[in-house]
Amino acid sequence: MDAAPGAGPVTMGRRTGNGMSLQAESALTAERLRFEQEQSYYNELYLLAPVGYFLVAFDSAILQTNLVGADMLGIVRDDSLRHHFRSFIRTSFLPDYDRFISNAFNCVEQKQCRLQMQRASGESFYVTLLASADGSGQACRVVVERAEGKLEALERSEERFRRIVHSAEEGIWEIDAASCTSFVNPRMADMLGYRIEDMLGKPLVSFMDGEGRAILERNIARRQEGVFERHEFKFQHRDGRAVYTTMATNPIFDGTGRYVGALALVSDITEHKQSKELIWQQANYDALTKLPNRHMFMDRLHNDMRKADRNSAFLALLLIDLDHFRHVNDRHGHLMGDMVLVEAARRLASCVRATDTLARIGSDEFTVILSGLDLVGNVDRIARSMVSLLALPFDLHGEKSFLSASIGIALYPPDAGGINELVERAGSAMHAAKAGGSNRFSYYTPELQEAAQARQTIAADLRQAISAQQFEILYQPIVSLQTGAVHKAEALLRWRHPTRGLLGPAEFIPFAESNGLIVEIGDWVFKEAARQAQRWQRLVDPAFQVSVNKSPLQFRRDARLYEGWIAHLQELALPSNSIVMEITESVLLEGVENVIERLRQYRAMGLQVALDDFGTGYASLSHLRRFDIDFVKIDQSFIATLEDDGGDLLLCEAIIAMAHKLGLKVVAEGVETAVQRALLVDAGCDYAQGYIFARPMPAAEFEAMAMAAVPRLPH
Repeated sequence: MDAAPGAGPVTMGRRTGNGMSLQAESALTAERLRFEQEQSYYNELYLLAPVGYFLVAFDSAILQTNLVGADMLGIVRDDSLRHHFRSFIRTSFLPDYDRFISNAFNCVEQKQCRLQMQRASGESFYVTLLASADGSGQACRVVVERAEGKLEALERSEERFRRIVHSAEEGIWEIDAASCTSFVNPRMADMLGYRIEDMLGKPLVSFMDGEGRAILERNIARRQEGVFERHEFKFQHRDGRAVYTTMATNPIFDGTGRYVGALALVSDITEHKQSKELIWQQANYDALTKLPNRHMFMDRLHNDMRKADRNSAFLALLLIDLDHFRHVNDRHGHLMGDMVLVEAARRLASCVRATDTLARIGSDEFTVILSGLDLVGNVDRIARSMVSLLALPFDLHGEKSFLSASIGIALYPPDAGGINELVERAGSAMHAAKAGGSNRFSYYTPELQEAAQARQTIAADLRQAISAQQFEILYQPIVSLQTGAVHKAEALLRWRHPTRGLLGPAEFIPFAESNGLIVEIGDWVFKEAARQAQRWQRLVDPAFQVSVNKSPLQFRRDARLYEGWIAHLQELALPSNSIVMEITESVLLEGVENVIERLRQYRAMGLQVALDDFGTGYASLSHLRRFDIDFVKIDQSFIATLEDDGGDLLLCEAIIAMAHKLGLKVVAEGVETAVQRALLVDAGCDYAQGYIFARPMPAAEFEAMAMAAVPRLPH
């Protein structure tokens, strides 16, 4: 069979199942590969060229065009295959075009032709065509240049490029093969605080710190291999501050494929970077002391425990609590309290190695992880140093404040097998140090764990005690030292535990406070005391009063919750002053203004207030003048030594005299001997309570005693 005119030689080959020869299938695959390579080459080289560029098939179909070419013909670039290049030639010039394109397909040399073309809209224009076969013989490259000339087109293109580069929001940075600056746009120069001319010719590394240089050295080789890179770099601004950027870098090659430099698009991410670092800092570090916070501490503890497992070593966890820190805040204010915390952190840091972790995990709680230890004796030395340093006075702008520290120590792995257990046991040891008098350190022991389990059992039992009516109240007489009459009583709470017997308040009140049950228990005590006051005002004395102890937690309750108590008294037809609220000295130091406001609210409700255990804490006689107090109760520790030759008698006499001048009544606690009673009578004390008169007793027994006017004392 003869070949068609103009066709290439016919190659016979075996057919595939769909009728296509293997040679044809192979040719399509090769053609696809060639087309994709051509597409890639075209996009890189000609897409932004200032002249029209077309890849034209045998049948005149436009296989590809660049941006200028599509605009020149008025077509959509992505739809170029729908158009034929020949259809855009003016009819009178078609013979010239046909000869021109035929010569171009059949000659390796570039051909030139001047003719007139027209846009899709019909507008005509003169052009110069340059064409040559693409190398495969399957298509022809056609360059279209308007008659105005290449120089004018280049000038327009350069102007457009200049506008783009100078108005770009991103920095543009070109370097040569030696990594020296060959071009920067204004935004890039402004980003680093330089003039453009100051940057030209300078090595890229001269604008980087050590970290940036290391990253650059790692990536120079990859750039020269033609690899597109996007990295974060840290540059140095002219004023020395850090400028964080992302750089998208493209290598530049000449016509022979030799690397001649790179072009980078640079974005300033300094603000974003600093924002991320701030968020991370806030999530992991304490803002006041700059120490790791609880989150970072737990992460480091987890890692150090894993290292201890790998190295067959042990670590020590120290939990440090600043004793009486609340008093610093209440007396000197939070600003001074912050100064103390910062100084405490500095002192603790001086006791540990740089490899150890010191963290602040609470208001006045710190923790230290001592890792990689061989001897427990090292822990002793560090803990002793901490206790000694924290016991030194803190200078608060000329005024000295004294604190101490209670430190609990737990060892891993001897004391615990997991992270939560280790933290819990260090906490148990810290509480043991506090219970031992503070200003000391204590190691975790199995006995501490047993005590902790007992506390947990009590806390669970407390939840059932109210509903099971296991609480009861004993009453201790408060006797008039002038008349010997009993017109007052203190209500003392007891818990008749089903297995442990009768428990005093010290054995369960702390647990009731920690789990919030103290509020419900306190409400029950108040109502029970009010019921007894109502009965004894009817049977014993119309002005009979019952004193009820209030814990600091109850005292801090919202005053609106006390309105229910007043309503209860009104239901019983009791005057508000039938109940005396007893508070401890420590309450007065928990925010002076708040205390004054709460006591004012008590006064407005008609409730009276007694200051219990006076003389054992930080309260002074000046507090009695500032606060709305009705009674002062001298602590029994002073009464116990009245018979000695010490100064406690003088102190008691001074307290009584000052209280009377302020219009307050005085109650002496813990009176056990006739001599103590006589000394108090001589000092002018108003009331007393203690074993010399009666022990705390059930309500029925108290009632019988009071009605019989027993005990009545000589006076």
